[in-house]
Amino acid sequence: MKKFLIVVASAAMMASCGISREETDRELKQQRDSLQAIIDNKDNELNDIIGTMTEVQEGIRRISEAEGRIIVADGDHESASNREVIRDNMEFIQKAMETNREMIAHLKEKLNASQFNVTQLKRMIESLQQQVASQEARIQELQAQIAEKDAQIEDQGTQISNLSENVNSLTEENKKQAGLLADQDKEINTAWFVYGTKSELKDQGILKSGDVLKQGDFNRDYFTKIDIRQTKQIRTYSKNVRLLTTHPSDSYKLEKDAKGLYELQITNVQKFWSISRYLVMQVK
Repeated sequence: MKKFLIVVASAAMMASCGISREETDRELKQQRDSLQAIIDNKDNELNDIIGTMTEVQEGIRRISEAEGRIIVADGDHESASNREVIRDNMEFIQKAMETNREMIAHLKEKLNASQFNVTQLKRMIESLQQQVASQEARIQELQAQIAEKDAQIEDQGTQISNLSENVNSLTEENKKQAGLLADQDKEINTAWFVYGTKSELKDQGILKSGDVLKQGDFNRDYFTKIDIRQTKQIRTYSKNVRLLTTHPSDSYKLEKDAKGLYELQITNVQKFWSISRYLVMQVK
C-alpha cells in the first residue's frame, strides 16, 4: 500500500511538471511489473518452503509405515523371510531419515535467507524437526532390539552347531564302540577246530609226545576258524574219530551219517567250548 501511494504521488508530481500521460503510464506499468515480480518471487519462495515441508511430512509417514512392517516381522524374528523384510525396511528407513535431515537443514537455510520472518513457519519447521528426532530415537531403540535378537539367534545357531558337532562326535564314537563291541563279541564267540591223522597232527606241531597243544609253536593256520553261534555241526569224513582236546561229554554227540562217517554235533555250545576254544580231532 505504501509503495502504491508512492507511485500515485510520483504520477501527480510528473503531471504537475508537465510530463506526458503516455510516459506516466509507461513508468507506472514498469513499477507495477516490478512489484508483481517481487510478489511472484515471494510466492515461489513460500511455495518452495511449503513443498519441502510437505515432503518431510510424507517422509515421516513412510518411515512410520516401514517401522510398522518391521515390528510385525519382528514378531517371528527367526523366520528367514521376516529377517529379510526387517533388513530391507531398515535400509529404507536409514535412507529416508537421512533425506529428512537434509531437507530440514535446507528449510532452515531457506527461511533464514528469505525475506520472510514468519513465526508460524519457524514453529512448523521446529515441529517437523522434533518429529524427526523422536522418530530417530524410536528407530534406534528398535535397531537395538533387533541387534539383540540377531545376537541371540547367532548364539543359538552356534549352540546348535556345537550340539550338531557333539552329536556327530557321539555318533562316530558310538560307531567305534559298536565296532569294538562287535569285534569283541566276535572274538568271544570265535573258536578253532582241526581234524587229521596222528602223523598229520604231529607234522603241524599240534600233537607232541602224546600231548595236545602243550607248546605254542604249533601251526595255527592249520586250524579252521568258526563262530560258535553258527557252527554246531562239524563233519569229519572219517569212520574213526577221537577228540584229543577236553570238552564236556554231555555237550556233544558223535553221529554217523548214511555212509558211516562221523559228524560232531554240539548240543550245548557254551558248555562245549567252556574249557578250550580249540578242538582237535584225530581221525583214521
